[in-house]
Amino acid sequence: MIQYIYESPVGALYLKASAKALCALYFHRPSGEFVSSLNGEAGELQILRQTVKQLDEYFKGERRMFDLPLEAPGTKFQMSVWKELANIPYGSTCSYKDLAGKIKNHKAVRAVGTANGRNPISIIVPCHRVIAADGTLGGYGGGLENKTKLLEIEKLSGDARRLLK
Repeated sequence: MIQYIYESPVGALYLKASAKALCALYFHRPSGEFVSSLNGEAGELQILRQTVKQLDEYFKGERRMFDLPLEAPGTKFQMSVWKELANIPYGSTCSYKDLAGKIKNHKAVRAVGTANGRNPISIIVPCHRVIAADGTLGGYGGGLENKTKLLEIEKLSGDARRLLK
């Protein structure tokens, strides 16, 4: 596994990749060593370069869906929640209750919230798109300020963003 720090409009993002897939995208620095360059042919470096390219496009408003191999360890329940997170459309939100319904476990609202909070691949698996049933933002592991920024980025299409420049 190789780790890399990506500087984004929402601050430093910490990426971790295996030779086959992106394994983590964190807002808080994990322990371990980080590479300073993505030069080279190792599979991990190729995954990280692909991730950086797609994140750049996302932050410019040019990418709405990520197309990356992902590998995140989790329970069967967590993985079912994360799979549904990936289905929340760009620029949209849904509630924890809605998400519980989508996994056909209507009583699991709190467990869905916990699984959402343990999503190891933030932004790519868009846990920032989940809000409280009353329309408030709820929580976010990357901080509410970053959740707000991500939702604002998604509200502006690439065309609207270019007009603002």
